Amino acid sequence: MNIYSWNVNGIRAIQKKGFVEWVLKETPDVLCIQETKAQIEQLGEKLTQIDGYKSYFFSAEKKGYSGVAVYTLVEPFSVKNMGIEEFDSEGRYIELEYKDFNLINCYFPNSQAEGKRLDYKLRFNDAIIKRCNELVNLGKNIILCGDLNVAHKEIDLTNPKRNEKNPGFLPEEREWMTKFLENGYIDTFRYIQPEEIKYSWWSYRFKSREKNIGWRIDYHIVNESFKNNIEDALILNNVMGSDHCPVVLKVSVK
Repeated sequence: MNIYSWNVNGIRAIQKKGFVEWVLKETPDVLCIQETKAQIEQLGEKLTQIDGYKSYFFSAEKKGYSGVAVYTLVEPFSVKNMGIEEFDSEGRYIELEYKDFNLINCYFPNSQAEGKRLDYKLRFNDAIIKRCNELVNLGKNIILCGDLNVAHKEIDLTNPKRNEKNPGFLPEEREWMTKFLENGYIDTFRYIQPEEIKYSWWSYRFKSREKNIGWRIDYHIVNESFKNNIEDALILNNVMGSDHCPVVLKVSVK
């Protein structure tokens, strides 16, 4: 089963760049997207009814902001949001229940300059750990994917020293990521590729993508007991259309 995740930085914008055609060519079993920046009533059938896929959108209350969605060939048993108003109002979380795992697609907050939203982000982060632990304690496997808005280790961005006080590489964010993984979870790309330098986001400034000055901030995380199901983890850095690129997790399921 191939589970894709992509921060599209505006679904209406990426539609004009061949998004639907790319989906139909690539045929992911599940495609999770972040930053849709749209309410569903703003989208046409071409985006909401891609051939063969069920789609589920969860938008922010504020128009043109945040939002997550999932396209899936396999119909889930259930679909839900987080159930916490301060996060659901920003369209940051959607959870789908499948036979072999619960899939969590989320768009983590940006801590912003000088840590302006760091407290909000850390509350969201801790709610994520709580939910993942609840599911695992119920005997379920989890696959969490999305834009986590953090580069965990120095290997995960081009200029670590220069970015130590910048959002996405603040000590508090990195410490939380360490805590999350130490709770019994696996960063699947690092599990498969412990030493590979590859990025999933590049600033639009200074020709960063052309120079490959980037950050790895898009992830698939699974619980420890699901690690034997991991077949591969990929970063499709040649796929254009957004300031992020898609990341892929391949898993074996019954």
